[in-house]
Amino acid sequence: MKKSILIVISLAVIIIALGAVLAFLPSKQPENNQPEVKGIKIDSLSENQKISSPLKITGTTNGDGWNGFEGQVGTVKLLDYKGNQLALGILTATTDWMNPPVKFETVLNFSSDIEQPGTLVFMNENASGMPEKNKTYTLPVTIQKTGETVAVKAFFNNSKLDPEYSCNKVFPVERRIPKTTAVARAAIQELLNGVTLSEQDQGFSTSINTGVKIQNLTIENGTARIDFDDQLEFQVGGSCRVSAIRAQITETLKQFSTVQNVIISINGRTEDILQP
Repeated sequence: MKKSILIVISLAVIIIALGAVLAFLPSKQPENNQPEVKGIKIDSLSENQKISSPLKITGTTNGDGWNGFEGQVGTVKLLDYKGNQLALGILTATTDWMNPPVKFETVLNFSSDIEQPGTLVFMNENASGMPEKNKTYTLPVTIQKTGETVAVKAFFNNSKLDPEYSCNKVFPVERRIPKTTAVARAAIQELLNGVTLSEQDQGFSTSINTGVKIQNLTIENGTARIDFDDQLEFQVGGSCRVSAIRAQITETLKQFSTVQNVIISINGRTEDILQP
């Protein structure tokens, strides 16, 4: 009987000792080591992740000063290791910006001659303009060396170059992208990414909805046939806006010598799309 009691006591002592040891062992860290920040969460990146251009950023805001306004929830800039700005983008809402949580996305295009540490600086959409309501969130990253690039043009409306807004009159902005054989598709993607803040300051704007996706693009015998999802015509109305959308797409594709004509479709439809 005494022997059994001693065995039970010994087992209890061992279990308590093991529990004490385990309590002091470091807990396993989560794979995504992005720190918790109230109000904003970056879904597509983690701390010190290697990034390259073009960089698509997705995330979610949920109040605490990170609120939506006119379809966007803030901005983000990419700084190199010296603090120089390499890129600037708008955090465009992809869900209803008036009803948090709000999902957002943006695409940054940049170049770097070396691999280097960098910083993404996220800034909230402070519609009040009051400095005390400004909020920022920084995320350290590693910027990879950029390979060979090529210049493409994306065409937008411009209120300064065309103050009377003649609808189908569009103007180019130049973007540098990684060299690719699908350069026409890449140019359209730049168009769908919208205008940057600096381009906005120069009067550029887009009539194309955010979140539009290219489903197919072929170029044959001088004709480009491009198919989009139905986001292209979502809540689009008015002959002026329809004309602007067609002009933006058409002129962006016609910058290439292989394209003389452009046929736009939505889910394969060409006859009843983009109606005024």
